[in-house]
Amino acid sequence: MNQQLKVAIVQQFCMQDSQENIAQSVRGIREAAAQRAKLILLPELHKSLYFCQMEDSQYFSLAETIPGPSTELFGKLAKELNLVLVVSLFERRAPGIYHNTAVVLDTDGSIAGKYRKMHIPDDPGYYEKFYFTPGDLGFIPIKTSIGTLGVLVCWDQWYPEAARLMALAGAEILLYPSAIGWDPNDTSDEKQRQRDAWITIQRSHAIANGLPLLASNRVGIEHSADQNQAKIQFWGTSFITGPQGEMLAQGSESSSEIVLAEINLSRTEKVRQMWPYFRDRRIDAYSSLTQRYLD
Repeated sequence: MNQQLKVAIVQQFCMQDSQENIAQSVRGIREAAAQRAKLILLPELHKSLYFCQMEDSQYFSLAETIPGPSTELFGKLAKELNLVLVVSLFERRAPGIYHNTAVVLDTDGSIAGKYRKMHIPDDPGYYEKFYFTPGDLGFIPIKTSIGTLGVLVCWDQWYPEAARLMALAGAEILLYPSAIGWDPNDTSDEKQRQRDAWITIQRSHAIANGLPLLASNRVGIEHSADQNQAKIQFWGTSFITGPQGEMLAQGSESSSEIVLAEINLSRTEKVRQMWPYFRDRRIDAYSSLTQRYLD
């Protein structure tokens, strides 16, 4: 039996005014719902500018509890529109403990589950270790009324182990809310290589696990609060693939838009029958993967 599901990504600009960011997200969700989307993914940390371009303790004030104001707002919206939402929040867990967290809101408005970002980068322009405690919930898919979601966050998208563990635990769709872009000073060739790598690695996760995949991103140039530091040109290009990595829909580099596609959840079994990676895995020979490096 076919299990058709219309899914969407809200690709958006983010700005200083968090209320305008929220309003933009809500408009995008309503637009996707009007096109009959039943699962909608937003970009990483969509309520604010990407504050991790520098280390500054003032930005801890952006964090909120879960449950909290955002889960209440987006939960009501999910219930009103009868759909599943994946939102990305700066979670205040306790004094001094903060996470980069994706929350899944089900069709009844409830919190179906959450995922705390496991891989935390610390690179020029992406100083996330200053803000975020590494996730401690593991790679556990979230069950919803429309299917089981393997939600990961941005830097997690480069790690095949994360996608595999989600798939092994029963994920039916992989979802990656992201905030990634170029240094505007990079050459056009370097920009192309970086974005191609970002798309390729995630399509490979879809292929290796026989799962459809959604990867969201934001667009626009965002400046650090310190104008002498680098700025990021977020490259958009949010996309949706099928379980063989086939591109079903892709956004532009620079526009706020809805990226929409229909996926067929029943194709996973057919694909895994043709390409039985799970059957042929040599689980008896993989123990070295738990080591940092094989000296």
